[in-house]
Amino acid sequence: MTLDPPVAGDLAAPFRFEYDPATLRYAPDAARDLGAELDAQGCDRALVVCGATVGATPAVMDPVREGLGDRLAGVFAETTPAKRLGTAYDGLDRFREVDADCLVAVGGGSSLDVAKVISVLAATDRDPDAVGRALVDSGTIPVPEAELPPIIAVPTTLAGADLSIVAGVTAHPDTCPVDGPASGGVGDPDLMPAAVCYDPELIATTPRSVLAASAMNGFDKGIETLYAATATPITDATASHGLGLFTEALRAFGDGDDDQWVYQSLAQGVMLVQYGIARADGTTLSLLHAFGHGLTRTYEVQQGAAHAVVAPHALSYLFEQVDGRRSLLAESLGVGDEADPAAAVVDRVDDVVAALGLPTRLRDVAGPDREEFPDVADAVLEDSFMANAPPGLEPTQDDIVGVLEAAW
Repeated sequence: MTLDPPVAGDLAAPFRFEYDPATLRYAPDAARDLGAELDAQGCDRALVVCGATVGATPAVMDPVREGLGDRLAGVFAETTPAKRLGTAYDGLDRFREVDADCLVAVGGGSSLDVAKVISVLAATDRDPDAVGRALVDSGTIPVPEAELPPIIAVPTTLAGADLSIVAGVTAHPDTCPVDGPASGGVGDPDLMPAAVCYDPELIATTPRSVLAASAMNGFDKGIETLYAATATPITDATASHGLGLFTEALRAFGDGDDDQWVYQSLAQGVMLVQYGIARADGTTLSLLHAFGHGLTRTYEVQQGAAHAVVAPHALSYLFEQVDGRRSLLAESLGVGDEADPAAAVVDRVDDVVAALGLPTRLRDVAGPDREEFPDVADAVLEDSFMANAPPGLEPTQDDIVGVLEAAW
């Protein structure tokens, strides 16, 4: 049989792929091997960083404690979704008090982000006032050239914040030496965790509503990675396979299926869709995450809810303007046989949102009123991730407002 050669549009443009990922450890009992991972990383004493709920959940903490054994130096169970700089300083005090040499972040993206900030603070000799001023003035905290204490991440949600070199951080006068509220982020290749342990048994302990909300953030990472201007054949392969696992498992999860294969597929899916998306030379996050930022930075809407509401409408707009690699997306989402791949992709995303029981209308979440849509549109257009929009996609304020109106 003679195969037809690929057409020019199917071949990758020239690219450079610089990536130094975390060590990936996957197993249904991966948390019980944390001691072995600390050995591999050359670490002796771990401070566990988590939120109060995770810290008080034996189904999560018992395997973590057992896995660390006598390498468990202490637990700091005070992280919150606010990701406060003051919380990170409290964690730093605990890190030093127990003489830890590494951080084990257990839970969702908030705990991992706080652990990253603790790591940065542990490696700097700047006083808290100077760090707070830097965050207020520049929106970031400088990462020192000194070696940072390593982080081992143990995710229990599906947001896909694990293979990342960035962390969000906020500050408030009540908890930190700043004059007013501030927010920003920290980014550096050294913030990539040293290792990530994907344990489907721990993911299964997370409340279903929390998993469902977090899943859309991770799911959309896989979608964007395929159509981003910064896509590569490497990220095509991992994101495409990850989306296939994710889609099947999320629909089963939404139907109430709690079989082991569901959580195993979710763990593997969220690992794969993240691989290579956060690199020193760029990211594959794009239109959907720019919408997510525009809706969540000023309003109280939860990130996963924002993605659930806006993703189908943003994708419809995208496919009206450009190809958006719709055929590859359709294949990855299991609808490659449909005659209209763009419509099939949008329908499949709608199916996932419905299966997860997530909101489908912007009016039903704590987001903007319609008169605020132009301001939201400006925030979306100014978001740094818009630089990764597919070639040929040049949205205007009216275009973004139109997507928000469709989502209303």
